[in-house]
Amino acid sequence: MLGATGTVGSRVIAEARARGHHVLALSRKPPNAGPGVTPVAVDASDPDAVREALAGSGPHGAADAVVLAVRTVPVDREFLVGATRTALDGAARLGARVLVVGGAGALRSPDNRDLLVADNPGYVPAELRPVAAAGVAQLRACRAHTGGDWVYLSPPAVLEPGERTGRYRRGTDTLLIGVDGRSWISTEDLAVAVLDELEAPCGERHITVAHSEGPAAART
Repeated sequence: MLGATGTVGSRVIAEARARGHHVLALSRKPPNAGPGVTPVAVDASDPDAVREALAGSGPHGAADAVVLAVRTVPVDREFLVGATRTALDGAARLGARVLVVGGAGALRSPDNRDLLVADNPGYVPAELRPVAAAGVAQLRACRAHTGGDWVYLSPPAVLEPGERTGRYRRGTDTLLIGVDGRSWISTEDLAVAVLDELEAPCGERHITVAHSEGPAAART
C-alpha cells in the first residue's frame, strides 16, 4: 500500500486487515496499524527504495498486489506521474498487480462521452483543473506502461469519509451519477471496491464506482 497514511490508504488498510490480508504499509511516515500490517518507511519518488520494499525481506515475502493512493497538496503532477511509474515498474518486476486510485477527472462526462470530466466546467471549476489534469496524466502513464498488470480506479466527483455500507455501483470509464443527481461515495466503500477488485478482477483497465442504495457491487 503506497500512500498508507492518506484518507484512502488508511481505509484500504483497514478493509484489507478485516479480510485477513497482510499489508505492507509504505509511506514516508508509515502508520503503526497493529497486527497484520508491516510499516515500511519509503519515499514514493525513490524507485530503488520502492522496489526493495515491494520485494520484501520479512516472513511475508514480496507483495502480490500493489495499491497506489498518493496525493500532494498543492498538486504536484510530476511527482504523481513519477510515483505511478515507479509503482508500475516495481510491481512488474514481481509479477504483481497494481491498482491505482486515481482521479475522477480522467472519466468521460455522462452527458458527453467525448468530453473528459477534467475539461467539463460543470464538474470541475477552474481552480481544480490542475488537480483533475494530474489525474488524466496519471492514467496516461498507466496506459503507456507495457508489460504490467494494472487497473485505474477513478472515484466519483465527491469522495469523503463516511459510513461503510458495503454497497456501490461499478462502471467503467464514465462518471456515475445517482438518481439524486449526486456523484459520490464514502472512502470506506471505496476501500471495499478496491479489495473486491483485487480479489476478483473485473478485467477492465479503467473502472469507477459510486454510492448505491441497492445490492452490493451493482454493476452498470
